Amino acid sequence: MFFRLFRSLMPKEEKFVELFILHAEKIHAAAKELELMMADGADMDHHFRQICLFEGEADLITRQTLQALHRSFITPFDRDQIHGLITSMDDAVDCIEEVAQRVDLYGVREFTPDMRALATGIVECAHLLTKAIALMPQVSRNSAAINELCDAIGRQESAADKRQHEGLRALFATEKDPVKLITRKEIYQRLEKVSDRFDDVANVIETVVIEQV
Repeated sequence: MFFRLFRSLMPKEEKFVELFILHAEKIHAAAKELELMMADGADMDHHFRQICLFEGEADLITRQTLQALHRSFITPFDRDQIHGLITSMDDAVDCIEEVAQRVDLYGVREFTPDMRALATGIVECAHLLTKAIALMPQVSRNSAAINELCDAIGRQESAADKRQHEGLRALFATEKDPVKLITRKEIYQRLEKVSDRFDDVANVIETVVIEQV
């Protein structure tokens, strides 16, 4: 209790939350490009380049955050949580880029409804994340809303698990080309992995809320 009161009286380094907000925006932008990449008639090369651009910008923000953490004595919340949050967010955008890389590498130009639904779910996870991060400057006041957003991300992750299962079942039942079978299976798995990474981010945020309230 004394330590929490002491920290509340000390000046806080608010730029960490600002960096989280910027990073979340890059994730959201990359997620929307992935969804567009899977649309009919998409300019695949353009969307792939955009995803790589946003991932690179997110990497820069991650480095800035870790450098600021190294320099700072006072932080808005636990140092390990700051490290865990920015690195888990970076894992999410990295996974989005990995999906796009496999699509580009394998030359995939047709996507199943389940693949597109997984991409749409990723966009929704990213949207929920941006909303949750935006509330973090006042964690205690916004704890209920943040937790609800994190729960919603968890529900999206559960839905992605089911969507992947259904997609893979249909793939194995209908695809006779072994190369297409292997490559499409990997795309399904990597799409679902993105949702897992968002759930990891949500878990870190929930830990922050628990310790701040």
